[in-house]
Order: sequence, then structure tokens, then C-alpha cells
Amino acid sequence: MLQNLPRSSQELRLFSRGTQVSGKAEPRYYFYFEPKKVARREVKCPAAGVVRGGAEKRTQLQRFHQDASSPPIQLPPAWATRPGRGRKMEPGAAARAWSLLWLLLHLLGSVCASGPRTLVLLDNLNLRETHSLFFQSLKDRAFELTFKTADDPSLSLIKYGEFLYDNLIIFSPSVEDFGGNINVETISTFIDGGGSVLVAASSDIGDPLRELGSECGIEFDEEKTAVIDHHNYDVSDLGQHTLIVADPENLLKAPTIVGRSSLNPILFRGVGMVADPDNPLVLDILTGSSTSYSFFPDKPITQYPHAVGRNTLLIAGLQARNNARVVFSGSLDFFSDAFFNSAVQKAAPGSQRYAQTGNYELAVALSRWVFKEEGVLRVGPVSHHRVGEAAPPNAYTVTDLVEYSIVIEQLSNGRWVPFDGDDIQLEFVRIDPFVRTFLKKKGGKYSVQFKLPDVYGVFQFKVDYNRLGYTHLHSSTQVSVRPLQHTQYERFIPSAYPYYASAFSMMLGLFLFSTVFLHMKEKEKSD
Repeated sequence: MLQNLPRSSQELRLFSRGTQVSGKAEPRYYFYFEPKKVARREVKCPAAGVVRGGAEKRTQLQRFHQDASSPPIQLPPAWATRPGRGRKMEPGAAARAWSLLWLLLHLLGSVCASGPRTLVLLDNLNLRETHSLFFQSLKDRAFELTFKTADDPSLSLIKYGEFLYDNLIIFSPSVEDFGGNINVETISTFIDGGGSVLVAASSDIGDPLRELGSECGIEFDEEKTAVIDHHNYDVSDLGQHTLIVADPENLLKAPTIVGRSSLNPILFRGVGMVADPDNPLVLDILTGSSTSYSFFPDKPITQYPHAVGRNTLLIAGLQARNNARVVFSGSLDFFSDAFFNSAVQKAAPGSQRYAQTGNYELAVALSRWVFKEEGVLRVGPVSHHRVGEAAPPNAYTVTDLVEYSIVIEQLSNGRWVPFDGDDIQLEFVRIDPFVRTFLKKKGGKYSVQFKLPDVYGVFQFKVDYNRLGYTHLHSSTQVSVRPLQHTQYERFIPSAYPYYASAFSMMLGLFLFSTVFLHMKEKEKSD
């Protein structure tokens, strides 16, 4: 970088651009400016020799070749005509600068206004028409959708270590190999990075989706199998009893995930799933009835089915420990316009007919949850102090009465609002919790007063809130608790009064005994 740019136009200036070699600055380039006639003189430089200046009207550049391979540096003509001063901007240049500024502001506003970037992978682009209602619901919520076929060679989910999208929708159950640089490992990395994924399968499921399900604790049944229920199928079923009418009572009891309103029966046609019993993070969002099972619809049952009864998962979910969310649906038709608008009625005699299924409401609720529009919590300001004070001390003292408060907010319709919960606990932890108590909501924040334990050390105020359907909320604040100072101890402890009395009684007894012993004289014996 050029150092000490000359400010005066009346005298010779010498400055350099150099590198640090062996702790010394080695100059490489030397410049001098002489806009006016001056006497010829020499300037000596110990590292490079002699620079000879002459009388010229324009700026001259003299370079001493410390490195013969380095190209010479030439100054712009504008620098030579007005050395040490700024050049006045032309009116046209000013207008162009303002135009560029407005363009940058417009682009910045467009970026800020755009919604979550979502990549939609399809078996074929016709799915945009057959599933238009679902995609339109996302667009109405300002999602930026990018539609591509699953085998598109230009597919890319990660570039230069950065995720190109916030969400991923896979509506391509029959894909055998993803295009571009997307594969199961890439999608797993996307989930590990906090991305959200919505997957819809069918009876024609391919190996990539089966492998992705295994990574998330979901095991799909074999290809060409389907969920069958001979007691709860729709009247429009073609005879294989694979068009199932799922009872809303089989939904997970979590309004944050499945919605808060009562739903009509749900139509389902697809492959069955089973959850890994060793994975506690898997959510059974929608299960089959006790009479359902998964098998080949056109073959007799010769072996025990893959899934039977309520163990048959129709829709499953996963919330990872990093709050990434994944939803697996065994039916691609579940999200179709035909299922959204279809009437539904069980084939059993006397069954009630519904003018419309509950698929649309459930699909929207699932998409809001999986794409983190619902059930997202965050920690606001946290404060703690002694009761009666306003600021936290450097260290607390054992048995202090303290007050702790925390603000918890929930994302609702794109805005952060106070969270309403009555089961939030605070722990005062050293290694194990010494105090565990419920926080009470008061004025938009949660607070509690409690007495510190009679134990000193390094403690933490810890709030660890983990509830079904909500992101994991964790807040930890470290404080020190010291013992009482010497001047803070009580001089006389009431419980020790008997010991005080015994000590003084011993002293008094010793005094009396000594007095009697020293002053008592024995009577002289008489002959």
C-alpha cells in the first residue's frame, strides 16, 4: 500500500512501496512530483541509490529495479495534473453514481423482501399442475420456489460451503439417482446444517428416498407395496382397498404440528413406514388404524407384513437436536389437488359423507411446522439480581434472596410474540441442580424469586425447555456464589447458647474451686 501520499505541490516528495525483509523495510518504488520549476537536486536513499530530479511540468515516475521481473508502475494522468488534490466529478458521472446507488438499494430491498428459498424436486414438471394448490399455499406465504426435475444435471444444494436454499421439497419418489451434486449424503449434510426437508413417497419408491429415510430413523416398505385396510377404505376405491380413509383421531396430539382445528377424514394412498424404536426423535404424526397393514396389494400374504396396525406410519416427522425438521409422507397423492378437493366417505354402510377431505388443512399445517413457521422459540433478555436491587452483583453470597427473569418469544405469522406457557422450569445448577422451580409469567416475561443454597461455588441459572412441536430452548447464565465474609457471620448463635453457658459455668466452677482450695486451711491436730 502506498504510504504518505504527498499533499504539497511545491516540493519534491519521496515515498515507497516495500516489503518487510529480515525485519527491515525494503523500498521498491519511488515517486516524486514537481509541477513547478525547481532547482536540480539529488535525493539519496541508502537502500536503492540516488534519485535525480529535474524540472518538468508533469509528474515523473522513477523506479529503481530491485526486482527486474516486476512490471513498472505508472500513475494516471489525472494524478500528474493535480497532485495532492481530488478531481471534481463531472455532472454525468454524478448522475451515474446516483443511478448505481438507487439500483443497489433496490436490489437490497428485493433480497430483504424475498421469502425462504425452497428447492422443489419433481419426478416431472407436470406435478406443478396436479399439486398446484399446495404450491400456491407456499407462494401465498412468500416462499420463493425453484422447480426442477430430480435428475436435472444442474442441481446444486451447496456451493462454496454455503447452502443455496433454506428448504428442500422432494416430490420425486421414483428417482433412482439425483442429478447434479445432490445425493443422500448432501441432503444429510443439509439437515445437519439446520435445513428443513419435506419428502413425499409412493409405492414406486426408489433407493435414494429409502436410504434417506434410514438416515432419519424411518424404514419404508418394499417397492410396489401399499398400505391396505379392508375396514377403512373409501367408497371410490377400485377394489384393492389401498385408498384409505385415515381417522383424525390417529393424528399426533400436537396442535403445533397438525393444526389446532378439527379435521375431516384424510385420504391416503401410498407406501407404509415403520419408525426406528431406538430413535427417540421420530414423531408418529399419522398412523394407520388397528386393521391396517402394509403388503403387496395383488399378492396373497405369505409372510408377516412389514407394518401392522398402529405401527404402520402414514406420515412421520423428525426434529433433530439442532432443531432441523424433516417430514416423510408415504403418499405423494396426499398433497395433490384431487385429494384436496375430493369428497370422502368410508365404504362401510351408514358411514358419514364429507364434502371435502382434511388433507389440505393438514398439509398446510405440516408445511408450516416443517419450514419453521410454527413452533419456533427464542430467548430474549435475561436478568438476575438480588431482591431489592436492579443490577447483578459480581458474586452472590450463600443464602441470598435472588430474582431471575427471562423473556421467551414465539414466532407467529412472521412476528415474534410473547410465548404463553405454564410449564417452564428454572434450575440452579452446580454439577447437579440445587434448586428447581417453575417460572411464573409476569408482564410478558417469566420470573421467580428463590433463596440460594447454603453452598458456595460456580453455579448456572439454566432454562432447558424441550416440548413436543417446539424448537429446543436453552439458556444458561453462569454466576459465582461465595461464602459469608468474616464480618457477615453472627457473633452469637442462639442454638449455641447451651454451649456458651457450659463454658462460662466451667470457668465459674474453676474460679470457685481455686478460691476454696487456695484459702482453705486445715485445722491443726491437737495432741
